[in-house]
Amino acid sequence: MNLGVEISTLFFIKEIIKVNIGEAQLAVELSGKGNSIIFLHAGVADRRMWGGQVEELSNDFHIITYDRRGFGETKSPDIYFSHVVDLGEVLGRIRVPKVSLIGCSHGARIAIDFALANPKRVDALVLISPSISGNPAPDIAELPAELQARLSALDEAEEANNVDQINSIQANLWLDGPLSTEGRVGGSSRELFLEMNRIALEKPNLSREIEPPAAYERLAELSVPVLVVWGALDFLHIKERCGYLIEAIPNAKGEELANTAHMLNLEKPKVINKLLRSFLT
Repeated sequence: MNLGVEISTLFFIKEIIKVNIGEAQLAVELSGKGNSIIFLHAGVADRRMWGGQVEELSNDFHIITYDRRGFGETKSPDIYFSHVVDLGEVLGRIRVPKVSLIGCSHGARIAIDFALANPKRVDALVLISPSISGNPAPDIAELPAELQARLSALDEAEEANNVDQINSIQANLWLDGPLSTEGRVGGSSRELFLEMNRIALEKPNLSREIEPPAAYERLAELSVPVLVVWGALDFLHIKERCGYLIEAIPNAKGEELANTAHMLNLEKPKVINKLLRSFLT
């Protein structure tokens, strides 16, 4: 691959770089010094979701965040690509041989896939509200009627290409919680969610992702320390999935946070920062 980079220094310990991978250009942010951590954002966000962690932890760690293809400031045409390969290219370009991976939702899925493909390059995993490649899909018919109605409304909004309605429903599902009152989480956290997700919704669809080998039945191969964190107000199948991860991964432990849903670090940044600092040190 033809890989190039432009660097503009904003502060002594903070850089925004553009990493070119073929026809794509990934927006990558670097800050701090110390052992390297890379944060992988959820599928309804971009790298800015980790702002509370970057600000708190960059005094003690070298922190990397980036917008994946289809999100934030990253640019990519609809060509064949792999999120796992992209992550490897980012780490290679900034010359980080080993790293701790912290992922939320789909970002956690990529963290698991990368660790299985590159076990010698990963020090530890933190999986927040995780997805897993190859995990069984939930049975929609078994969901509560109220949640089925919300998912039906989302399907109708997507068919009508009503971005405002899609964004509003997804904020309710992923930020408030699938059975929580709309607007349970407000203020700057909600504003940021709606802004990040709208950017993703308005970008061209990328339909050619190269899927990695399924991780669901291979979790026992992970030998690094793993922390799994989830919210008590999240989808039931995600909470059950977290329990499966803790049982299947040899060196894993878990933590459930009360009164939180899927985007834990937006709701309780101080709690998440304390967990991360304790686990990573």
